[in-house]
Amino acid sequence: MPARQDASPASQTLSRGIRLLEELAEARTPLTIDELAARVALHRSVAYRLLRTLEDHGLVTRDAAGAVRLGTGLAALAAGVAADLQAEALPELTAAANDLGMTCFLVVLDHDECVTLASVEPRHAVTAVAQRPGARHPVTRGAPGRVILAQLPLRRWPDDVDSRLAAEVVAAGERGWATSHDEVVPSLRAVAVPLAVQGRELAAVAAVHVRVDADDAAIAARLEAAAEAIRVAL
Repeated sequence: MPARQDASPASQTLSRGIRLLEELAEARTPLTIDELAARVALHRSVAYRLLRTLEDHGLVTRDAAGAVRLGTGLAALAAGVAADLQAEALPELTAAANDLGMTCFLVVLDHDECVTLASVEPRHAVTAVAQRPGARHPVTRGAPGRVILAQLPLRRWPDDVDSRLAAEVVAAGERGWATSHDEVVPSLRAVAVPLAVQGRELAAVAAVHVRVDADDAAIAARLEAAAEAIRVAL
């Protein structure tokens, strides 16, 4: 996962530690210290010291072979992120996921990225698509990004929004929902609707699936009902 290019981090050590956590989150499987060091362009000894500190705080763990994975300490930190938003969203996401037979999730804007805050897989689906909380991708990719961009003034759009994407964002804003296919994860389709709550970062409620015969408008209508219920509850 490429590091975000902030001009000059106030704390280089903290920035490096965060980059290690981001790489572990992106990898989804344990990584060796050498692999992590290579991914963030650090000397092995520097990466080792950082990982030892993260391990002391329960943010990473190492198995018997020395491979590193995210630790349970992160769950406690994540639980406090927009806790009321997550609490109100989860019942609505669960109901929508079961009604649609699709994984439904909540995405929030973080700088120029979309971050999955909560995700629910359908209870009885034969095949469900996992959407991992904490996953992030550029706001210029995927249906959630389109409906979030549609809520932003042009001056806040990233520089890499081309004319094709701009037209799709405008269309999504006029229609009230957006779709995408094969953008964030190969072969997956997504439908998203905006979730605007006063005083909070922009967000979206979305569903992800593999069906080619799905009625996007019907999916969007169900997601809109969920988004409105979340908004009213907050």
